[in-house]
Amino acid sequence: MDNLIGWLGPAYMPLKALHVVFTFFWIAGLFILPRYLVHQASVPVGSPEDLNWRERTVRIRRIILVPSLIMVWVLGLAIAISYGFAQAGWIHAKMFLALLLSGYQGWMTSVSKKMARGERPVSEKALRLWNEVPALFTILIVGLAVLKPF
Repeated sequence: MDNLIGWLGPAYMPLKALHVVFTFFWIAGLFILPRYLVHQASVPVGSPEDLNWRERTVRIRRIILVPSLIMVWVLGLAIAISYGFAQAGWIHAKMFLALLLSGYQGWMTSVSKKMARGERPVSEKALRLWNEVPALFTILIVGLAVLKPF
């Protein structure tokens, strides 16, 4: 493949590599956050363990999830525009899935903030199920990016 793609020119491939790396970080964070919440849901509200889980969820959001989300979107949009966004339907589908996954992150962040206030809006069992969402989206997004079906 030509390394000089679109307006990014020779920066296209290094930026694409960075996009993939930050996507790994983002997905890892999306796997960790609900797992942390599962553990937090199993301890008494206000206990020392609860306070530790609260701090861990704040750290995962601030250190991994938010920066990774920003980088994934900034790099992804630049790459999509340079690649030819209007000409590739698979990119539209991939971006739609990334938008849904961003919404999932927002919802999980909301749940973690409620749990930090002592609420338990989602059961431990439901959190375990919600923890599978990033895996499903990863399969679909990688499939679109590799296969470019339309």
